[in-house]
Amino acid sequence: MKSMRVLYAMIRADFLERVRRYSFLLTLAFAVYLGYAAFAGHIVLRLDDYRGILNSAWLGSLMALVGGTFLSLVGFYIVKNSILRDQDTRVGRILATTPMSKSFYTLAKTASNFAVLASMIFVLALATLVMQVVHAEDPHIDLWALLSPLLLIALPCMAFTAALAVLFETLPLLRGGVGNVLYFFVWAFMLIGPNAQVMDKGQTLPPVGYVVDYAGVVSTMNQMQSIVRGIDAQYKGGSSLNIGNENGPPSKRFVWKGLDWNAPFLLGRLLWTGMAVVLALIAAVFFHRFDPAREWRIKKAKPLEALVETQIPGELSRAVEPSHAHLTPLPSRAARNSFARLVVAELRLLLKGKGWWWYVVAAGLSIACLLSPLDKARGGVLIAAWMWPILVWSSMGSREKRHATESLIFSSAGALPRQLPAMLAAGVLVSLFTAGGIGIRLLLRGDMQGVAAFLAGAIFIPSMAMALGVWSGSSKAFEAIYTVWWYMGPAHHTPGIDFMGVSQASSSALTYASAALALLAVAYWRRRAHLGYA
Repeated sequence: MKSMRVLYAMIRADFLERVRRYSFLLTLAFAVYLGYAAFAGHIVLRLDDYRGILNSAWLGSLMALVGGTFLSLVGFYIVKNSILRDQDTRVGRILATTPMSKSFYTLAKTASNFAVLASMIFVLALATLVMQVVHAEDPHIDLWALLSPLLLIALPCMAFTAALAVLFETLPLLRGGVGNVLYFFVWAFMLIGPNAQVMDKGQTLPPVGYVVDYAGVVSTMNQMQSIVRGIDAQYKGGSSLNIGNENGPPSKRFVWKGLDWNAPFLLGRLLWTGMAVVLALIAAVFFHRFDPAREWRIKKAKPLEALVETQIPGELSRAVEPSHAHLTPLPSRAARNSFARLVVAELRLLLKGKGWWWYVVAAGLSIACLLSPLDKARGGVLIAAWMWPILVWSSMGSREKRHATESLIFSSAGALPRQLPAMLAAGVLVSLFTAGGIGIRLLLRGDMQGVAAFLAGAIFIPSMAMALGVWSGSSKAFEAIYTVWWYMGPAHHTPGIDFMGVSQASSSALTYASAALALLAVAYWRRRAHLGYA
């Protein structure tokens, strides 16, 4: 009983601490946006030319799929910092002195992550009620049909996502940028991977298909497909949940009476919830309990103040009284230092810590850009070449905060007009090193539109990394947004969101050149405010 009280207190304290942060408001704003997008028809669930009448069953199923699909992706990045925050605020050191076990801590963190994600599902539930009342296609509100998909599909999905975030934080290899990038591919596979063949061929979902369906997408759509097949023999078996409505709104309607909660379906939801508990317990095995000596292969430099505390005994440290410093003005030759040297310094910082294997792969991609057929290089190799340095670019703009060197860097001469441009130039050099061969070949061919698209992409990527790093103070925002954008845009040659210009049809050079300028302006303005010029 006492353990339950302690667990409740930890979850409550952690949840309230997050609620007081701006990031939680952004989280709720995203959930509200999802509700609005579904309400306004920007997120469309359709089966070829059919959609359900907007009754409680259809809207509840729609919102459960929206929550399970989009919130399980975005929510992971939102909650994946709970252990790191305890470490940064040194609350973890206090907790480590208590009798609390590692498994108890990881379970509590999983529960608090789940509470944050569940609050977003609650917002979606309210939006569902509003949608049915406002649209009024079927004014009768059936609470079970409306809420059961959110409770039995979306919440188990959120529980698993919450536990996975804790597990990633406890694994040294996955707690950083590698984990942020890898999660997207794990999420994409879990979403429909095990049932992809069923979706493609329009087959009836077998019992095991219900069990392995992480977000309930295939299970729900498969039951809807069965209904539509029964009323329309010409139905081809298509189904989709899309952002945007390029094909126009569905013109046909059918009555969706709700999900059939058969035994495999319920077993699957129970299984994913149970796996969340299992993941939390596995995370306890790797959790270092805030003891740096127990971290695997991670060597972190001690913060300067901790170093001072360690090296200077208490009596001596108290004897050191603060005094007003009289700084010598910077010599005039400092301002005349070569900009090229600063670019080289930034480039060395970007590439610092990369092993020989990183350069081998980057060189291989660069050579492939030069030697492979141009169409294949532009539509395939370029996509890989500009994915490989993602963890290099992601440090831009946030490196000073992460290594606590802001006071040193920002107090140097010309920090604002010189350091940011030098950082951008270094990021562009990385773009050109990994894929410059394509730009040269496009230039030799005389394809100036292709050259423009290539250069726009080469500048846009580091500009986005720098702007997101300066604003968020973390590399996570760029790693998450870039990975999703890369997959949805260049990897699928999607016009409008293909910032790499992988084909002539999908490239938008002017758009991304303009976007790069806007991002640079935003980064400059934020850094200027940070330096106290505003």
